Amino acid sequence: MGDFQEIRLDIADGIATLTLHRPEKLNAFTGRMMHEMIAAFDETDANDDVRAVIVTGAGRAFCAGADLSAGAKTFDYAARGEDQTSTRAGHASPDRSDGTTDYAHEAVRDGGGRVTLRIFESLKPVIAAVNGAAVGVGATMQLPMDIRLASTEARFGFVFARRGIVPEAASSWFLPRLVGISQAMEWCATGRVFGAEEALAGRLVARVLAPDELLPAARALAREIADNTAPVSVALTRQMLWRMLGADHPMEAHKVDSRAIWARGKTADAREGVMSFLEKRAPLYPDRVSTDMPDFYPWWQPRPYA
Repeated sequence: MGDFQEIRLDIADGIATLTLHRPEKLNAFTGRMMHEMIAAFDETDANDDVRAVIVTGAGRAFCAGADLSAGAKTFDYAARGEDQTSTRAGHASPDRSDGTTDYAHEAVRDGGGRVTLRIFESLKPVIAAVNGAAVGVGATMQLPMDIRLASTEARFGFVFARRGIVPEAASSWFLPRLVGISQAMEWCATGRVFGAEEALAGRLVARVLAPDELLPAARALAREIADNTAPVSVALTRQMLWRMLGADHPMEAHKVDSRAIWARGKTADAREGVMSFLEKRAPLYPDRVSTDMPDFYPWWQPRPYA
């Protein structure tokens, strides 16, 4: 596993646990954490033994948002002489010689968005176990995760307007799709911090649990996936569901569904799924995500940032 400093990645019994690990800073988000999270998801995707990923925080917070140690220049990356994702100064500037900004420049991209887009691409289902404060990017990084469980100690906040900025991490796409436009606008326009029960009522999280029950519940859910489902089917289903959120007609889903059923129906996985059910035994699915995705996958075209 990767040599990480600000996260921990533990893999055991088919479950990867990614822990944000700056407990003395309430797991505040940095450029290094961004790079490490992306690398961790590269690792879990490449490892056929990983069937599900749990993301949680060390200590009493999940992630308290961006590291504000740069003070007034925290979000002024040009003034700091770096881009939004760097761990060092001196990156190329998007500023043109005529004083205008090249907004398609790689340096303009926000770090939270790089993380959420990488999670969106994950081939493994992702479960958030929100153990404490989750504000700013600590809230938005959860949005592309598939299932969010919260401790009664969790607190959420889309606080950007209270910091003079705007929601990031592609949350203007994710949040309204998860909770509806009215709820999304209320939380983002007020920027207030709210508790786990309100998050549950607003459909941001699926369940609220006592602190000592949170990780066991997340692991039980991951175990249900790992022990009973075909890895290729789950990987394909995850992309089908997420990507169809942007389709303009159900025919687009029908096309993908039909291709997937046709391709998967011919596999050893499909035969095993039926026979293990009829024989009343645990399934042993032979297909692997790294080698056995159907030949029509990926069915979408890559979309460059510009």
